[in-house]
Amino acid sequence: MNLLTFDTHAKLHESGAGIITGLVQTNPRAVLGLATGGTPIGIYEEIVKSYQRGVVRFRDTTTFNLDEYVGLPEDHAESYRNYMNMHLFNHVDLPRAQAHIPDGNAADAQAECAHYDKLLEQAGQIDLQLLGLGHNGHIGFNEPDHALISGTHIVELREETRKANARFFDSMEQVPSHALTMGVGTILKAKMILLVVKGEDKAEIVHRALTGPITTDCPASLLQTHPHLVVLMDSEAGRLFQ
Repeated sequence: MNLLTFDTHAKLHESGAGIITGLVQTNPRAVLGLATGGTPIGIYEEIVKSYQRGVVRFRDTTTFNLDEYVGLPEDHAESYRNYMNMHLFNHVDLPRAQAHIPDGNAADAQAECAHYDKLLEQAGQIDLQLLGLGHNGHIGFNEPDHALISGTHIVELREETRKANARFFDSMEQVPSHALTMGVGTILKAKMILLVVKGEDKAEIVHRALTGPITTDCPASLLQTHPHLVVLMDSEAGRLFQ
């Protein structure tokens, strides 16, 4: 486990983007696992800047997003497909056929989960998985539970997760109650995991996840078992490690 703390978000974003673009430079056919939410936006902005400078190209790269809400149209402002288009896909040369996101509008959600797992299997091992961290320790949308599912699956979102995401919607009622998410088992198979955590409100949960007992009550604690985990934190999130 490699813990890095930054005194500015600009430095954190540059570091995260540098790790990702460096991988793609050395391995243009890399398979990237991508995340959404507020945390990685600055990293994506830096990646786009690198692309615009001609530093990196993505035409041979494949991406898999962690999750997608159930029931939101793809062009909805808060769908994760729209998020990725807005923050990354529309600005780089990654072919859309190589940018995979679970279909939250599939007629058969279980079949879509199986299809997504088959695509992941065909692509081979994810080279780098980007992760954020939920306030309750969830990664992807893998919520605390007595057991965790390995593969892609449908999840009912916890009330605290929906409340945390309500800031992106006009009202709590508009926040979807379910999502499709990559399983913890798939996440842990990645060759490298890049966990990014920002904010004072994440200080206790990131400390618990990385130093506390390994338990499904805190899904992120399973990251302690990964042989190549890199954690980028701002000074507020990392204050308990000092």
